[in-house]
Amino acid sequence: MAALTRLLPVGRQAPPVEWGLAERCRPGGTESGDRHVVQPSAAGVLLAAVDGLGHGEQAAVAARLATAILEEHADEPVAALVERCHAALARTRGVVMTLASLSARDLTMSWLGVGNVAGVLARADAGGGAQQELLLLRGGVVGQKLPHLQPALLTTAAGDTLLLATDGVRSDFADSLAPGLSPQQLADRILARHGKDTDDALVLVARVHGDVR
Repeated sequence: MAALTRLLPVGRQAPPVEWGLAERCRPGGTESGDRHVVQPSAAGVLLAAVDGLGHGEQAAVAARLATAILEEHADEPVAALVERCHAALARTRGVVMTLASLSARDLTMSWLGVGNVAGVLARADAGGGAQQELLLLRGGVVGQKLPHLQPALLTTAAGDTLLLATDGVRSDFADSLAPGLSPQQLADRILARHGKDTDDALVLVARVHGDVR
């Protein structure tokens, strides 16, 4: 099931972020344990993909709790958000997640992953190439055991595209990047081509628009 592409204003001085979402339950499932967050704040916008451990209702419970916390505290740094979720999820199955916080002031992006939710930043201006920044994922489970939390900070520019995908999507999903596709078209394409039949799957795609200078 795919949501419509949205154009999200990010603060007064930042360009909007256009985003699209594609998601589905594993075959035979009734509720997905994969959830997303696209939450504006005074600082910018928080984007996240969250995967509750296992399948079904209990996975969904953990993922819903995590996304509710992220939405409520979206202006906090990503490491603090992971720690906040970790404390709240102690009595659940736990989740894995990747967060990306885009600053409205200078278009820097701080991102952090715990577990196996993949993150890719595809550069719009790569000198004719296909330059991609890959998020370094750290093993662990939010709610059970955290790794050392060390967010990475990147500069972004108009046209850069962020892709987040849960492990229900094969790891070669970035091969489906193609010029001219909207975030929604890209999310749908990735899910259709790379989604697994054995797990819930979610793809979140967000593109930076405009220029703050």
